Parts: sequence; C-alpha cells; structure tokens
Amino acid sequence: MIILFIIFAVISYLVSHRLKSKFAKYQQVGVNMSGAEAAQKMLYDNGIYDVTIRPVDGTLTDHYNPTDKTINLSNDVYYGRNISAVAVAAHETGHAVQHATAYSMLELRTMLVPLQNVSSRVLNVIFWIMLIGSFMLPSLLPYRFALLIIIAAYAIFTIFAFVTLPVEINASQRAVNWLTDKGVIVGETRENAIDALKWAAYTYVVAALSSLATLVYYIFQYSRSND
Repeated sequence: MIILFIIFAVISYLVSHRLKSKFAKYQQVGVNMSGAEAAQKMLYDNGIYDVTIRPVDGTLTDHYNPTDKTINLSNDVYYGRNISAVAVAAHETGHAVQHATAYSMLELRTMLVPLQNVSSRVLNVIFWIMLIGSFMLPSLLPYRFALLIIIAAYAIFTIFAFVTLPVEINASQRAVNWLTDKGVIVGETRENAIDALKWAAYTYVVAALSSLATLVYYIFQYSRSND
C-alpha cells in the first residue's frame, strides 16, 4: 500500500508541476480580454444571467459552485489577460453552462456528492479505529468487516472520480469551442489553450486511477483475509 501511495504521489506531483509550468508559460501569451470578461460574456452568450463571478485568493483555486451559482476565479485568472486566464475562466463557465442546461453527468456527479462526503467521514472513523491498534480491532470491529466498509467507500470514491472525468472534459470542450467561435483564440493560441486544459484534465485522470488502484488493493486484501 505504501509503495502504491508513493507511486501515485510522485505521478500526481509531476503532473501538478507540469500543469503549473504550462499555465505559467501561457500566461505570457496575451489576449484581448480578461478571465472575468470572458466568463461574463460566455454566460450571457448562453443566456445565463443569475451566476456571479468573483475573485478568490490562491493559485489554481478556480471553481464553479452550483450551490450559490458563483464562478470563483483566482486573482491571476480573474484579472489576467492571457491564454491561461481565459482558458480557465471559460472552463469554469462551462460548468455553469452544464448546470444551467442540466448536463446529465454533472447531475450524476452532484447526486454522488453526499455519498462521497458520508463515505469520507466513515472511512476516517474506520482508519482511526485501526490506528488504535490491531490487538483491539477484533473487539471493536472485525477485520474483514472493516475491509468491506473500506471497499464500499473506495468504490464510491472511484465512481465519483470517473464520473468527474467527462464533466471536466465536456467543460473544457465548451470552453475551447466558445473561445474559438468568438475569435479569442485562433491558430497557435487555440493549441495553447487546449494544451493548458489538457494538463488540467490529467490531474483528474491521475486521481481516478489512484482511487481505482486503492480500491483494487483493498479488494485483494479482502480476498487474502479469507485464506
């Protein structure tokens, strides 16, 4: 398990490092509107007038919140007038468009959020019990039953992670299509935007594969515990 964790931690670090370098590179390529302006125009072009765009602290902290209908853009993206800024802003706006049009995979992902949250809390309790000591585990929670709970939790995490992939890919496709149609990105700048969003998507791919690998590991542990 430790080796598995290290492998995916290294892969995650490398992808994250590459993503940051890509965004830094494309921040040097200017365009004719800021991230906030791109998000606002994309919303209006899709007939959406009830979503608020606001700046937030941090780097790559950009996200769409369907609960309060807000597009939250990091300062570099909100005020930036470059490929990275408009690509990220349009991507997050893509999520707002998904929400407004009841995109099926986003709705499925939203339905899974409560299950994911409950699974996370249950998993924390199980791991705390296991940390108390294996000598106390049988009296608190049978080992095989604990493994079943862990497997169920990671099954939900894995489903959530893989459902997230088409949601993110679709949001990026919407972003690139809109930016291209409006002439914000053309030729090489279009390829730059696609490249930046591609590396952002890779972070979700790594997360999904990591979750799947962990699930398989615990299934294997459960099958061995019966020997």
